[in-house]
Amino acid sequence: MATIDCDILRLRAGQIRLMGDTVAILGHMLAGVDRATATTLRDPNDGAAGWTVTEVVCHLYDFDGYFQERVRRIVAEEYPALVGYDHERLVVEHAYNSQDVHQVYTDLLASRRRFMELFRGLDEAQWQRSGIHPERGRFTLYDALLQVGAHDALHLEQIGRILRQ
Repeated sequence: MATIDCDILRLRAGQIRLMGDTVAILGHMLAGVDRATATTLRDPNDGAAGWTVTEVVCHLYDFDGYFQERVRRIVAEEYPALVGYDHERLVVEHAYNSQDVHQVYTDLLASRRRFMELFRGLDEAQWQRSGIHPERGRFTLYDALLQVGAHDALHLEQIGRILRQ
């Protein structure tokens, strides 16, 4: 049992470290990207409806906050029903493409540091808690942790695809 506990702790720590690594990779990808590039090139897989780099970074920032809220609710409430979000609607409502990509990235860095500390501060009883995800059903805090890394990777690949044009 002690080996499993050490393995679980190691896996959690690795996933939390990944949260910082993916945001650092994003920073390297954004270095030298000017406003025109960040707001005009669109995801070629989606044509005219594809997101720009700025829209993707704004999405990552907003969802960092939404993911944190899910974790806080799971910790504070008994098996909460988690809120779903319409990410396409948020692009328009929050006017993503009018924002400065480098400022949003700076804000994302600060948000991510807080998020990593939130995960690092959980005790074992809190790690055992869960909620109900609107699309996935039962959703544990470890699921939430894994979701961040997977979500980041998906969008890092998307930004790479946009910038390759």
